[in-house]
Amino acid sequence: MSRPAVVLLSGGLDSATVAAIAQRDGFEPHALSFRYGQRHSAELGAAMRVVDQLGIADHKVVPVDLRAFGGSALTDDIEVPKGRDPAEMVGEIPITYVPARNTIFLSFAMAWAEVLRADDIFIGVNALDYSGYPDCRPEFIDAFQAMARLGTKAGVEGGELTIHAPLIDLSKADIIRLGTSLGVDYGITVSCYDPDAGGTACGECDACVLRRNGFAQADVADPTPYRD
Repeated sequence: MSRPAVVLLSGGLDSATVAAIAQRDGFEPHALSFRYGQRHSAELGAAMRVVDQLGIADHKVVPVDLRAFGGSALTDDIEVPKGRDPAEMVGEIPITYVPARNTIFLSFAMAWAEVLRADDIFIGVNALDYSGYPDCRPEFIDAFQAMARLGTKAGVEGGELTIHAPLIDLSKADIIRLGTSLGVDYGITVSCYDPDAGGTACGECDACVLRRNGFAQADVADPTPYRD
């Protein structure tokens, strides 16, 4: 019998791959997405398509208004950086970083895992091809897992909640190769920070640059519709 696991699902390339990995490893994914005040809803539509493609039966979309605080190009009226070289993306934490986002998302996932009596949470963070975000590092994941085991009823009663970050040490190309082998349809995912109203990717933001380079390096055809 499959074990339940909460899978954080944004609708992007990485989270879709993680959902497929959870299924491969014998878990029953319970997908968790957020309407957090992000500048577009295209990624939520993508998350719903991924749920359908992978046959995930349980999917919750939770409202959390991070736009009330702003401070990010994804949750505030701040221009999304375009045309940056990947080497620039690790020099400093970019304005697309959303303060405490993964901490908040993992906290909700932890709460749902307790209700489901699930010992496992999956998240698609990556410490190699990433945009300098502090909450995508192994140290952060390890620290959150330790906190979760101390601060939950399940943890103090002997449970061993585990935060799975199977992409943490993979390049974007490796992620794409892995997901392709698992049958992930990347054509239905959205990674772009600034897509148009129809969900077409800008092709120039950091997320688009990393995605494009990943497909090229993986020698896999990129199914993403770009405006250019």
